[in-house]
Amino acid sequence: MSGSCLEFNDPIREAISRIRFAPQSNNLLISSWDSRLRLYDVDCSQLRLEVPSEAALLDCCFQEESVALSAGSDGSIIRYDLNSGISNRIGNHDDIATCVEYSNETSQVITAGFDKKMIAWDMRGAKPFAFLGNLDVEVESMSLSGFELTIAVGSSVDIYDLRNLDKSVQSNESCMDVQIRSVCSIIPYSKGYAVGSVDGRVKLEISYPSSSNNMGYIFRCHPKSRDGRNYLVPVNDIAFNPFISGAFVTVIMRVMLPHGMLKVEEDCLSYWDA
Repeated sequence: MSGSCLEFNDPIREAISRIRFAPQSNNLLISSWDSRLRLYDVDCSQLRLEVPSEAALLDCCFQEESVALSAGSDGSIIRYDLNSGISNRIGNHDDIATCVEYSNETSQVITAGFDKKMIAWDMRGAKPFAFLGNLDVEVESMSLSGFELTIAVGSSVDIYDLRNLDKSVQSNESCMDVQIRSVCSIIPYSKGYAVGSVDGRVKLEISYPSSSNNMGYIFRCHPKSRDGRNYLVPVNDIAFNPFISGAFVTVIMRVMLPHGMLKVEEDCLSYWDA
């Protein structure tokens, strides 16, 4: 396992909540706690677009190459035209909205939050129509691949089929021995998921459709701080490159401890080749 940090000319000063690879280019969509959605060109490390919001952004995703979505701390679900920078609200959760995904299979925006609800917004009409489901749990992170929706709750991972959300089709109740901060479906050449923990570890559970052999392993992904010491910091996000098998990005917060107090130093985006 090898990794390196990505450097951008316009760094983000607040914690990064989510990163997404564009479906047709080498761009990265990034949401953060500073209430801004950003689009970066990875090839030249340039900021292409920056759109402010009224609330901290806890998640984002692409609907298509030029359209994006975000989930906000005020419960809002926002849709963005990445060519013009114009945005509009498609709906709201009753509490903090933590997760947003777009399903090409069903043409729905799937969202979840601390109101313990999952909402599927049908985007095929002039006005989005919402289908509501109750999860009875606060969702920290979720990831969608085809019809397979993977949800992280506490230290567990549950997998649902979008065509029947009444109950999970697979559950791993002890996926990690600590709380899971982030989850991501493994794409495009295998199945499974990766989870990031609050103590800086990443666990991969990989299954190959063409083989009966499954693979899984855990590694600690964050670099040392500038004083040369390791600290336990959360893995805020994991994103797999849709064009390169085994390539993925992690986001962690490097920290320093001046006078015994924990302070965030900066976010670090690390690119990994599994």
